[in-house]
Amino acid sequence: MKKIVAAVIGLALLWPVSGHTENYTLKGQMGSVIRYELHEQITAGDGIKKLVLSFVVPQTYESPTYKQEIRDFDLKFTPEPQEKKAHTDGRGNQIIVATWTAPPAVIDVRLACSALNETRLKKLETNAPFPLEKVDPAMADYLKATEQVQVNDPRIRELAARLTQGVKTEFDAVQRIISWVVDHVHYVTPPKQYDALYAFESGKGNCQNYSHLGAALLRAVGIPVRIVNGVTLNRPFDIALKDGVLTFKMGQGRHSWIEVWFPDLDWVPFDPQNTVLFVSNRFVRVEVGMDNNETKNDGLLRWLQAPTAESRPTLQEVINANFQKDQVEISGVRQAYGPKKLLLSPEVLAEFKQIAIKPPPPPPPVITEKEKKELFYDAPFVFGNLEYPEDIDFAFPRTTTAAGKDQFEMSKSFLVETAEYVTTKMIQYAQVVVLNKPVKLQKIGLALHNFGGDGQLWVELLNDQNGKPGNPVGVSDLVDLERLSLRPGYRWEDFNFGRESLTLMPGRYWIALGFTGSPIVNWFYTYGKPVGPIDGTRYKGVFEQDWSGALSYEFNYRMTGLTTR
Repeated sequence: MKKIVAAVIGLALLWPVSGHTENYTLKGQMGSVIRYELHEQITAGDGIKKLVLSFVVPQTYESPTYKQEIRDFDLKFTPEPQEKKAHTDGRGNQIIVATWTAPPAVIDVRLACSALNETRLKKLETNAPFPLEKVDPAMADYLKATEQVQVNDPRIRELAARLTQGVKTEFDAVQRIISWVVDHVHYVTPPKQYDALYAFESGKGNCQNYSHLGAALLRAVGIPVRIVNGVTLNRPFDIALKDGVLTFKMGQGRHSWIEVWFPDLDWVPFDPQNTVLFVSNRFVRVEVGMDNNETKNDGLLRWLQAPTAESRPTLQEVINANFQKDQVEISGVRQAYGPKKLLLSPEVLAEFKQIAIKPPPPPPPVITEKEKKELFYDAPFVFGNLEYPEDIDFAFPRTTTAAGKDQFEMSKSFLVETAEYVTTKMIQYAQVVVLNKPVKLQKIGLALHNFGGDGQLWVELLNDQNGKPGNPVGVSDLVDLERLSLRPGYRWEDFNFGRESLTLMPGRYWIALGFTGSPIVNWFYTYGKPVGPIDGTRYKGVFEQDWSGALSYEFNYRMTGLTTR
């Protein structure tokens, strides 16, 4: 039977349904003209005998949902290399390789192009069967196992077979597997490893882990998948929903996603973190391959140095994007099936079986006045969205690996700075905290980066009113901005609530950052919702009353105090 489906999870804006599926089908379009620029500066260090830089030229590309047209590509090296060559590899990537046999102290690289990007979210139709009856021989490599995509591991094969048992169409197989990945992996950066098995075993990973695990599971059941590397841009866009607006935003930096092959659609992009059958036009597609060990040529630095050398090259990279034109008209409808975490899809006409709705979690327990008086707070309490790259300078995130005797390489980094400028006078932000036990609050920590300015900061704790921030419950002590370090990176900044003697019963509360003066402060956030509910990150204009704006990510926070045993 043919059905219109959305293999996505959606935003539940009301607390009573936030534990249900979060599956949204989208329709509309996004069209932009983007001037994309990448600037790298390499400091060679001592004893460098030879230095090689490679870049991949972004290509014009079109799929059923995403189109990219590249114009005016330009790549400049200062000073010019002694040798510069271009070639096309077996995956169709156009690679430029620059070599300095007498490396200067500093090399400056500037890459620029115009990208006319379009995302089209119209109804798709696919009749591809499952298992696939006939796979183009050209797809053979994209069914194979690699070091990072462990297709032949028995656990990967068993899970993929179980998820697709009884499935009749490729679309149904794909939406079941991606839904599982979305629900069972949460975003951390940097992870200890980047392969599929690490994400499978730990339930953690960055964009590379999501891509490798999605590819491993799909290849294990005979569906060709290739890894895509490129860049995401941090310009947000809104999805109009019945009960408000979902604002979607990625960090600006390098990113990994996948493309899945359908015999009747060809290659179609997916971001296994949050989208099925499309990526937004905030993605710039650069390089493709079997895994991220292969798709490493863009921005790859290699060198040969003397055994006595005491230092190695350093590389600083800055990505900029100027949206010369930008039109976004997207609306979403929540579906009654799908995974629990946020996933988005266009409408699809295909045969499928709906994934069962999971019941919402039980509400926090109600404690009577008599029970409150009998509680004894003697157990340490720490709770929050605690994992983020603390104290890392995002301008220098790369690591060096050995590539032979006295030979080394430094490949691109997927460590992306995801943060919101929260000390603006025009927008207010709030992050939910859901407590399942009584807490005597001592401190609330936020993952902040101080960029300068002056003034004071504080944290306000608000109650919950119909799933949105309500009235104040307590206010922290003031913190002078000069007490916050100006060194690069994000770190916990604690706000003391000791004077308030706040005792919080189980329920929902909201954290909001207040300020005076003109501080320039960013608050780090994590992709998805690793701790709280989908509707748990809000924003509004300072002159608005309703917190109707919801964000697709979760700020990093830490609540400490004492609780009962």
